[in-house]
Amino acid sequence: MRLRNLIILTVIVPLFVILVVFSLVAIKSLEDNVRSKLQTEVEIITRTLSSSLSYAVTPDSNTPLEEALQSAFSFHRIYGAYVFDTEGRDIYGLGLGKDIFSREEIQQIIERDDLYSNYRQHDGWNYYSALTPLRSQDGTVYGVLQVNRLNTGIENYTGFISVVAVLVFVIGAAGIVFSIWWGFRRHIERPLNRLLHVMQLVEKGDRSQRATEDGPIEYRHLASGLNGMLDAMAEKDQEIENRQRREIELEKRLRKSKKLAELGVLAAGVAHEIGAPLTVINGQAQRLARRDVIGDDERARLGRIRGEVERIVEIVRQLMELGRQHNVEKGELALDQLIMNASDLVEDELEPRNIRLDIELPSPTPNLLANGQQIVQVLTNLLRNAAQAPEVSRVRVRAQQQDHELILWVEDDGPGIPSSHHHKVFDPFFTTKPVGQGSGLGLSMVHRIINDHGGTIGVFDSALGGAGFEITLPTSETASA
Repeated sequence: MRLRNLIILTVIVPLFVILVVFSLVAIKSLEDNVRSKLQTEVEIITRTLSSSLSYAVTPDSNTPLEEALQSAFSFHRIYGAYVFDTEGRDIYGLGLGKDIFSREEIQQIIERDDLYSNYRQHDGWNYYSALTPLRSQDGTVYGVLQVNRLNTGIENYTGFISVVAVLVFVIGAAGIVFSIWWGFRRHIERPLNRLLHVMQLVEKGDRSQRATEDGPIEYRHLASGLNGMLDAMAEKDQEIENRQRREIELEKRLRKSKKLAELGVLAAGVAHEIGAPLTVINGQAQRLARRDVIGDDERARLGRIRGEVERIVEIVRQLMELGRQHNVEKGELALDQLIMNASDLVEDELEPRNIRLDIELPSPTPNLLANGQQIVQVLTNLLRNAAQAPEVSRVRVRAQQQDHELILWVEDDGPGIPSSHHHKVFDPFFTTKPVGQGSGLGLSMVHRIINDHGGTIGVFDSALGGAGFEITLPTSETASA
């Protein structure tokens, strides 16, 4: 059952029933009180007139009966007065209601020898009439006095007034019930339905819904409480999502670190096994190149052999460096100085191709807690990769500080990196350069250094049109932890 119907049935209806019963009882009590008062008044008038008329009806009385009887009409609401003899015959009378009582009834009054009053109807009129015997001083009954009074409006219309009162009360009660129903529907049920609709949408998964805070103050408090709960849930969901994202990122880092560690172990073994043969090959090639009996062409080929041997040695060294655990010694360094050191190292590669380097840093320049040599190595590697990409004319380095983190972007306007390669650009030996021009370990080293600093690095499509790298580094040990 709806709440409004329950309130109407359990509160409003019983209240109205009690008020109706009370009103009917009050009207009935008023009617009885008015009737009793007017009846008493007629009886008193009748007794008073009987005393004055007792002298007029005796045979030796000198008082005119007409004068004595006319005095009855000086009383309010008396419409008839008559005197009858002991046989019930009319002696004299004035006004209305002469034949209300029969002769037999008049004679019975004489026999009863007491006042008698009652309601009578005659010729379409309602009367309240009183009869009393007329006695002389010695107690002899000479006649009967009849006094008539027409019913007053309140007596005639008491029943009608009761019906009208009940109808008015019922109509008023219906209006009140309708007003309560309408007010309940508008100010309670509709806001609750809107609140329920929001809750149902949230239950279906739409966490963006919020209740409108209007209407009665209780509803506003309820809506505010619901919105606060939804905001807290959204905040918790975001926190869980961020935590899951961090866990996924941590898992990726762990997998990559494990892969690099395994690769480092393998590289160490390979370096140990091939170190001596490479040294022998390099030494023998060097000795052959010193002989005068060989020509320039053979000497050039021996130089190439030595160059490739050195390249193999460098790759093995990088693999060992990539897989080794590092204890990063950090210090508080100015970001602008680190970027300038890296730009100086790649200046010889930028100037020949007329590549413009734009540096956009916030003011004042932020500091970060890092190993300066390693961060310069990261920046140098990224700038060199951008400088070596085809059709590059502009490289941009910009930074922004957010809370306890520093975000660094390195972008270029070259052809970029295909989206299908974004997830493996930091894998060892992955490179987009032609064979023999890159080992594919540079970005893996960058990833390892950023990871050792407690930061993150990712690749994206730059607004300049080429590739972009986003680096996030903590600015304090607390943020790094």
